[in-house]
Amino acid sequence: MNMDEGRDVAVNGITLRIVDAGTGPLVLLCHGWPELAYSWRHQVPALVRAGYRVVVPDMRGYGGSSIPLEVGAYAIHHLVGDMVALLDALGESRACIVGHDWGANVAWASALMRPDLFVALAALSVPHRPRHAAAPPFATLRAAGMENFYWFHFNREGVAEAELEAHIEAALRRIFFSLSGDMPAEHDFSLTLSPAGGFLERTIDPKQLPAWLNAEDLDIYANAFKRGGMRGPLNWYRNYDRNWETMAPFQGAKVMPPSLFVAGARDVVITSAIGSKALEVLQSSVPNLRGKVLIPGAGHWIQQERPAEVNAALLQFLSANYPT
Repeated sequence: MNMDEGRDVAVNGITLRIVDAGTGPLVLLCHGWPELAYSWRHQVPALVRAGYRVVVPDMRGYGGSSIPLEVGAYAIHHLVGDMVALLDALGESRACIVGHDWGANVAWASALMRPDLFVALAALSVPHRPRHAAAPPFATLRAAGMENFYWFHFNREGVAEAELEAHIEAALRRIFFSLSGDMPAEHDFSLTLSPAGGFLERTIDPKQLPAWLNAEDLDIYANAFKRGGMRGPLNWYRNYDRNWETMAPFQGAKVMPPSLFVAGARDVVITSAIGSKALEVLQSSVPNLRGKVLIPGAGHWIQQERPAEVNAALLQFLSANYPT
C-alpha cells in the first residue's frame, strides 16, 4: 500500500488529502499528534484484505490537507464536521471510526455527536474523558496544581512552534522514541514539564532509530512538518476550553456505539494520573465497550510499534461488531 497515492476531497470548507483503498463497509482511520495518514500504513492493507473500504485522511492542519491559521478552526465541532462531511463526499452513510491520540478524541466525539453515522469505534491510546461539569480543562488543571502540564506549554502560541521547528527531524526523533516502548525504563519522561523547560527537555535523542521507525519513515514525517509547520497541529491543543463550551449540550451523554480501546501498557498517556483514572472508569461513559486491550511493552505509537497485535484486535472487534 503506497500511502503517497492520495487524492484531495473538499469537505466542510477545507480540503483533506486522503488515501482511499478497498471495497466494503467503510473504516475511517484518524491519526493524532504529530503524525500523518502515514501512521496507519500497517493497518490499511490488513483491513483491505479483510474486506473493508479504508479511508485515511491527513487530518486538518497536517500533511497535504488544508492548514487554517486561526486557532478556532481546530475546535472539536470542526474536527467532527470534517469526518461527517467526508462520509458524505465518499457517498457513505455509516462508518467505523478508528482514532489514535488526538484522532481518538475525534472518534469519541464523532460517535457521541453522530451515532447514526459512526456506528462503531476503536480508540487507541487516549480513553474517553467525559466533560467535567464544573470547570473547563485549564482551570481544572490549575486547581489541581498542574500548571506545568504540557497542555499549557502547547497553549503558548509561537513558543512551542519555535521549540519543535528549530530542528524538526531531531524533535520528531526524540518524541517518537521517548514516548515509545523503547524508552529505557530508567529514564523518566513526564507530561508534566519543569517550570523553565520545554516539551523536549526530558526526551532522549536515540543513537539509532527503533525497529518500528526507519529513516525513510522519519523523513516522510519531517518533510511534511517542514512544509506545513507545527502551528496547525498545536492549535488542536489550544481549543480544550473552547471544546468544553461546545460540548455543553452533551453533558452526561454516553458514547453508545460498540467500542474498543487499545493501548500500550507503557504509554505515558494511560500511566499518567489523568489517563489511568479515565481508563479505570471508561466503561461508565462507554457502556458498550467491548474490550480494553493493553499490549505489554508497547508505548504510545501503538499502531506503528505493534502493528500485528493492533491489527488482530481491530479485526476481531470489526468481525463481531461491524462485519463485512
